[in-house]
Amino acid sequence: MAVKKTQLYASLWASCDKLRGGMDSSEYKDYILTLLFMKYVTDKFKNKGAYEDIKVFDKAHDRETDPEKRTGCSFDDFIALKGKKNIGEGMDKIIARLADENTELKGVIDIAHFNDEKKLGSGKEMVDKLTDLISIFQRQELDFSRNKAEGDDIIGDAYEFLMRKFATESGKSKGQFYTPAEVSRILANVVGISHCTDVSATVCDPACGSGSLLIRAIDAAPFSIMGYGQEKESTTAGLAKMNAVLHRKAEIIIKSGNTFSNPQYMDKSDNSVLERFDYIVANPPFP
Repeated sequence: MAVKKTQLYASLWASCDKLRGGMDSSEYKDYILTLLFMKYVTDKFKNKGAYEDIKVFDKAHDRETDPEKRTGCSFDDFIALKGKKNIGEGMDKIIARLADENTELKGVIDIAHFNDEKKLGSGKEMVDKLTDLISIFQRQELDFSRNKAEGDDIIGDAYEFLMRKFATESGKSKGQFYTPAEVSRILANVVGISHCTDVSATVCDPACGSGSLLIRAIDAAPFSIMGYGQEKESTTAGLAKMNAVLHRKAEIIIKSGNTFSNPQYMDKSDNSVLERFDYIVANPPFP
């Protein structure tokens, strides 16, 4: 069975409980979504060479010749660190290994540092906290191997849940980073992308949030087309990149910056002119 949202949300909230006290609640998502991403890609893609989108392998299948760098880059390698003194350092190395093997994840998956004593405590406190966090995502009910990637919005759902929980602190509404699947499909139909006949067509979301709307728009096209997203918040742009990887959308490019004051997509022949796209979809953050 695919993982139910209720089971996912329960695990996310349990993770928040483990992180309380050492950092601001707005930073929880960096750690929790990293763990979720590692678990998901491990369950879906570990040691499966046929998947060219993302390379995930455990230590036993790591072909790195340097013993210091031969860590593996899967959630299973996290599990092997449970209870060990160097768990934080080890987790950071595993994440760095994943980013090295998948360059599109550099600066995305490696934002959170699991060896940070200020946020996660030192000595036994850190060991216990990280061990407990790994155990939460190790639960049998969080087995994503049977989830269909094309039907999943795991990162979007998880981010929406976490932000909704902490909305009172951040002063933001969930619409700023997440567009429900039903709304995404309607917007894709409104712009007529399902009737596209040009294989070189492009679609852009200038306020892409976690990337859900852009992904749905591309899915609505009769064939694969290039997608371009821009997101003001760099951490949210990172989540959009994660989302694209989870959906195996190598044709999506995400950039960070304010669309109005710092547009990232300019005409290739004239850098003073904005790039044009065939389709535009957006659910901007309304005040």
